[in-house]
Amino acid sequence: MKIAPLHRELLQHRDNIDHVILHTGQHYDEKMSKVFFDDLDLPEPDIYLGVGSGTHAEQTGHIMIKFEKVLAEVRPHLVIVVGDVNSTLACSVTSAKMGVPIAHIEAGLRSFDRSMPEEINRMVTDILSDFLFVTEESGVVNLRNEGIAPEKIFLVGDVMIDSIVYYREKAARSTIFRTLNVSPGHYTLVTIHRPSNVDNRENLEKILQIFTELQNDTRLVFPVHPRTRNRMKEFGLYESFRSLPHLILCDPIGYLDFLALMERAALVLTDSGGIQEETTFLQVPCITIRENTERPVTIEQGTNQLLGTNVPLVVQKSREALNGKTKMSIIPALWDGKAAQRIIKILMDTFFS
Repeated sequence: MKIAPLHRELLQHRDNIDHVILHTGQHYDEKMSKVFFDDLDLPEPDIYLGVGSGTHAEQTGHIMIKFEKVLAEVRPHLVIVVGDVNSTLACSVTSAKMGVPIAHIEAGLRSFDRSMPEEINRMVTDILSDFLFVTEESGVVNLRNEGIAPEKIFLVGDVMIDSIVYYREKAARSTIFRTLNVSPGHYTLVTIHRPSNVDNRENLEKILQIFTELQNDTRLVFPVHPRTRNRMKEFGLYESFRSLPHLILCDPIGYLDFLALMERAALVLTDSGGIQEETTFLQVPCITIRENTERPVTIEQGTNQLLGTNVPLVVQKSREALNGKTKMSIIPALWDGKAAQRIIKILMDTFFS
């Protein structure tokens, strides 16, 4: 969702820029990867590293070893990395050590919780980057507080929103409602995959309790991340989730179907960062089941409420939202579908001025 808008914009400058798409293979499950390439009209990656799963250190190390060889062969003038995953960190460190400039899309976001692996990835990537493209004003403040030179920081908006704007009409033709047998506007969409929730039995039990109480108020549609499903089974909770009569557990679904479900949901329960942004743009009520967020604008201006795993509070606020009691919200500045245009213009002006 972050690469597709950049790819489309770079195609407009193909006479001057030859860009290569590299897929590390960190997200290797077909339902979590290939379907997104197809939905987003992305070509087959020019380079596929196929690193697969592993611990943070194993995955990061495998990517660095393979990516170093790619850099030596391709010799790019710039490496663009997005988000805060292990691939982002690994490719940034390798590029910096080989003297290749780095552009970080979604720079400056901070949860101020270093127990989150993503927070470490974000901080290290930002220190090493030459171009820091920021989605919201808090990111600019964070980077300046960390001593990043102002001339490296660019507030450009959110490429995730670019994808929504571009694919919204196509997503509206999705048949996912018929497939899942749900009516638009009459269900709650759920995504839970953060280690703090799914690798912790107590927190996963709290989420089960939330679902148990809310299923009397709403149908719950839950595309289950492979990691989440594995932990449910490991903790002996899978059958308890599966037995809830108004909870629909399904495999992960593609971008277009998910966008359709998100836009027409009465409520979204999530621990995802990106979904906090997407629901704010779509003006859909969102409750985030985390103790912190790196996207404060979604709370300050958007539809998001940060409630952690406080079961009574999540249930109460969910019921309020389902009954139409929602917070006032606006769409943040520069979330207009043109972030990729701004990013590529800045890069073009830098390399071709």
